Amino acid sequence: MLSAARTELRKSSLRLGSMARFYSPEGSTGAPRGESADDAFVKREKANEDYYIRKHEREQLAQLREQLQKQQKKIDNLEEQLRK
Repeated sequence: MLSAARTELRKSSLRLGSMARFYSPEGSTGAPRGESADDAFVKREKANEDYYIRKHEREQLAQLREQLQKQQKKIDNLEEQLRK
């Protein structure tokens, strides 16, 4: 009788451990939402991210232009030395 109770207890504990959790398919749970579900927060967040990316790209472009000018000056100096 005791062994039957242990077996039943073991079976029930295994069933409890395998319970599934159900999540909401949409909303604030972090699940992907459809295109029509964009609210003001999502739009504002996307706008902020886009602004940051454009600002970062402008900074990188300015640095590249500066490097290009420096390299062009070096090339001009080397060409002048070759002409002498």
